[in-house]
Amino acid sequence: MLQFIYSQLIRLLLPYILLRLWWGGRHSPDLRRNWAQRLGFAPAVSAPVIWVHAVSVGETIAAAPMVRRLLVRNPNVTILMTAMTDTGLAQAQTMFGKKVQYAYVPYDTPGAVNRFLARVQPSILVIMETEIWPNLISQSRKARVPVFLINARLSERSARGYERVRSLARPVMQSISWVAAQAEQDAARFRRIGVAADKVAVTGSVKFDVDIEPRVRKQAQQLKAHFGGRPVWIAGSTHDGESRQLLKTHRKLLAAVPDALMIIVPRHPERFELVASAVKKAGFRLARRSLNDSPDAAQVYLGDTMGELMMLYGASDLAFIGGSLIERGGHNPLEPAAWGIAVISGPHVFNFESIYKCLQEHDGVTIVESAGELLVCLSRLLNNQQALHESGQRALAVVESNRGALDRVVAGISQRV
Repeated sequence: MLQFIYSQLIRLLLPYILLRLWWGGRHSPDLRRNWAQRLGFAPAVSAPVIWVHAVSVGETIAAAPMVRRLLVRNPNVTILMTAMTDTGLAQAQTMFGKKVQYAYVPYDTPGAVNRFLARVQPSILVIMETEIWPNLISQSRKARVPVFLINARLSERSARGYERVRSLARPVMQSISWVAAQAEQDAARFRRIGVAADKVAVTGSVKFDVDIEPRVRKQAQQLKAHFGGRPVWIAGSTHDGESRQLLKTHRKLLAAVPDALMIIVPRHPERFELVASAVKKAGFRLARRSLNDSPDAAQVYLGDTMGELMMLYGASDLAFIGGSLIERGGHNPLEPAAWGIAVISGPHVFNFESIYKCLQEHDGVTIVESAGELLVCLSRLLNNQQALHESGQRALAVVESNRGALDRVVAGISQRV
């Protein structure tokens, strides 16, 4: 009954959702051009199809090594990658070009999902992390499409939320063919909210199997050479509410490290211009990646391009992970860790609970409680090359010692197809 009510509510909200989509398309034309995909009118895809859904940029990056492995194992299969956001699809296209096909995921109404399934006819659906949409999962199951939840994580707060709507959540959870959980606490929560125990496995996080392509390594080396040996710290995936704090921190840092360069990469492209204005208003000399500005005289380098965060981490000496000084839950710290650079984060990291726990256990990340503590940490590390190097190596060691989840995930999918 609750799923019926949920579906009716989504239908009622659909005109407003489409209007918001049209409004957002002012700055992202693809949102308007491909709006029909949201209603299930997917592009033609040659069978057989493996459908991989990753909601946005972070999940798309995490899915990349798995997609590459699937392409090698199944050369005659079409991989269809879907995302909810334009940035997620742009990231996928940057990584895979014409090797895979792309579409926006349908809105979660029975009609849109059924149209999508009828047009695509996937052999399996692989969902990254916790994109749990009731109609998407239940309709896929009715169409005899196995649904795999990969790299799955579930916070205690989310688990309690699902328990409050048990009559809606339990049938959906029972429709999932296999959950590959990041950690035992995630697996326990999935079992608690209705996934059968024999359908849940702890595989670890595939994000430890981060894959840095040779092309990306070369680009990072070239950019680092342009920085001319200056100490460089990057604030990656920053959000509204953090940029001002970080810019103030950099102003104070310049008193201790006068030639320091800050790279700031906003999480969402609609904030590129806002952050550029904030940098100028704060009195910094600005260089913009999108304009190919020279960083020689810059104090702040704005990463205002899509799909280049991994490369920018590789051109840096130290990384601060955004979304953590405010209560957004943080972002993936393993991308800079895989480069062997020091990693710093604010205290709000609940989106990556198990990963941060692992890094902390091996002293592979520094958690700061405030912008003031961040300044102290930046000053200490950038003025001590040995400590900076050792911190980065500890982070890299955590990544290397935890690789292997991808093999377990791919093997698990293969056994169940």
